[in-house]
Amino acid sequence: MTAFSLGTFGFPEVHADGRPIKLALRKGLALLVYLGEARGAVARETMATLLWPETPRETGLARLRRLLHRVELALGQSVFETDRTSLRWSSDVGVQLDSHLFEQACDRGAFEQACQIYRGDFLAGFAPEECPEFDDWAFFRREALRGRLVHALERLVQDKNAAGDHFAATVHAQRLVELDPLSEVYGRHLIRSLLLAGDRSAAERHHAALTQRLRDELGVAPEAETEALISPAAAPQAVPMTRYVKGAGVHLAYQTYGSGPLDILVMPGFVSHVERAWEHPASRTFLSSLMKLGRLVVFDRRGIGLSDRVGSAPGIDVTAEDIGTVLRAVNSRRVALFGASECGPACVKFAVDEPRRVAGLILFGALAKGCWSEDYPHALRASQYDAWSKHLVAQWGGPVGIETFAPSLAGDPQARAWWAGLLRAASSPGGISAVLQAFRDADVRRLLPEIAVPTLVLHRTNDKAVRIAAGRDIASRIKGAEFVELDGDDHWFFAGDQQPVLEAIARFVKRIS
Repeated sequence: MTAFSLGTFGFPEVHADGRPIKLALRKGLALLVYLGEARGAVARETMATLLWPETPRETGLARLRRLLHRVELALGQSVFETDRTSLRWSSDVGVQLDSHLFEQACDRGAFEQACQIYRGDFLAGFAPEECPEFDDWAFFRREALRGRLVHALERLVQDKNAAGDHFAATVHAQRLVELDPLSEVYGRHLIRSLLLAGDRSAAERHHAALTQRLRDELGVAPEAETEALISPAAAPQAVPMTRYVKGAGVHLAYQTYGSGPLDILVMPGFVSHVERAWEHPASRTFLSSLMKLGRLVVFDRRGIGLSDRVGSAPGIDVTAEDIGTVLRAVNSRRVALFGASECGPACVKFAVDEPRRVAGLILFGALAKGCWSEDYPHALRASQYDAWSKHLVAQWGGPVGIETFAPSLAGDPQARAWWAGLLRAASSPGGISAVLQAFRDADVRRLLPEIAVPTLVLHRTNDKAVRIAAGRDIASRIKGAEFVELDGDDHWFFAGDQQPVLEAIARFVKRIS
């Protein structure tokens, strides 16, 4: 049996038993890669539409038949199994894709091997002529794989520095910087690794280069934390160390900071990144303020941020379990849960399931149901939600949605760059699409009357993302809940005037402590 391998990182390549095969058919290469990625049968009409989108159905199917024949002639043997309606790689030949090997290495935690396999972006420089749907598919697949690479590199930088292998850490950190030159988080990874390796002159050069990029591209200066790496005397409060705990087969990234009789666990919404959250000044100020009220706990849900990528969206039940896993890892006895936006329902679920461990529940800009129904008019209709989600996914990697989530920051170049970088680091287009779909179908209204812990519901009057009526509805369904209406139109809790938010939280925490 001939063993075929497809190289998909960079321009696609075909090998048979280790021997390169030249296939001068771009649509033939696209066909082989798409079928290999599918891991199963693909409808003939689907394949024909991908490769000849503007062609009449029968003409497209006829061209597909001719292409299958030409590809098999070039490969020197039959490689397809076909019937009247579908086609696939033949079970009589073995086919292996480097993209699958990369994902398998990531899944088992072999991050060094994974990073060696990833030699370039998925199908970089390759596009079959006039195939926009194939190009869209390749884009989303490319972003998903690139997101996993970033996650793998971040883990390697942390692990290598922890093990004292600072030279190896600098190599991986340099690759992160190349992927996102405007990220101060990645720049600090590199500068810190070089300092730990004893190469201060190289650290200073990279600091100067980062400073220049930020000035030229964004018109901003480096943050105090970046400056503190080179000038220790000016060091601000240190950013917490990222740690990992394994729960239900998945490693969850978390941080703790501060101390006190009460823990405050913060879940910020549909995306998060425990390290990038500290990169924006307003976000860092808000989190630092919470530290004065108790021990701060933050974590990334499975599939998001620095936690392990998973094949399915983290639903409410699973996220509630992850909350428990992290709280056990930090030996939490009493916690105030702060659930913002889409993370509110998971905090509701945990508060109902584990009331003895929850001192209080804080919901900010949250809603109890993901989409509209006749008895719930406070959210978008499913069709509107899907259109919004499709737009968000299509623009992923840029500062998409910031005008809705944080109107007060929408004109700030630094905030836009930070948000775009956080999106890229937190998830991929395909990954976040599944998360958004899961939230659309969420509904915790039946749980709200069961909440038996003190609850504070905060909502801004003109919130552009979640209507204030949704916040009022939640408060009305929870016995004894306190509802606080705040001025402003920002959905992010740290955007706009954060002082009233912090004051309301401080009063609540004092009452439950």
